[in-house]
Amino acid sequence: MSSKDDLPAFSRRDFLKTAGVGSLATAVTTATDAEAQTQGAGPRVLGPGDVPVTLTVNGRRVPLQIEPRVTLLDALRNRADLTGNKRVCDRGTCGACTMIVDGRTVYSCSTLAIDVQGKQIRTVDGLAQGDRLHPVQQAFCDVDALMCGFCTPGFVVATVALLEKYPNATVEQAKRELDGNICRCGTFVRVFEAAMKAKTMMGGARG
Repeated sequence: MSSKDDLPAFSRRDFLKTAGVGSLATAVTTATDAEAQTQGAGPRVLGPGDVPVTLTVNGRRVPLQIEPRVTLLDALRNRADLTGNKRVCDRGTCGACTMIVDGRTVYSCSTLAIDVQGKQIRTVDGLAQGDRLHPVQQAFCDVDALMCGFCTPGFVVATVALLEKYPNATVEQAKRELDGNICRCGTFVRVFEAAMKAKTMMGGARG
């Protein structure tokens, strides 16, 4: 009979450790092989440098060279010289940068420009017809629905979207639809008054 000293110095714990390392190596090798096989079939990687992006803004094609991480607000303000919409919070909370994309309002500071290619983008810069203001813009001037003016472009765009969605909007609907916009100066009463005046200017019912 062999003595204890003659037995191999290999414990159960050592065996499990070795088995674990072997399984991990096999898994890594398999994953690497699978990645190599599917690399050509994955989504196309864009960036980190500039890539061509074409936006449709206020009915015009706007070709740009921008990084994929650039927001719609930055793309239009810094690369297309469309500076009507303002950067205020830059966190998607105040609404000053509001634009209309395919009929829906969006915070342009939180929307990637590359993601809205092929969509219809409308900004406050494109509302007026020459020297004639859009009825919403005119109503904001008529009732003095602005103070410092930073939030005004976003409120105007959001009000346009409101009245296109609800031509006979009520004050309660205006409050609900404009809830994503903040005026730190506190002109909310005048903003709602402007929305109701613009409604009648655009042919909606009074009241």
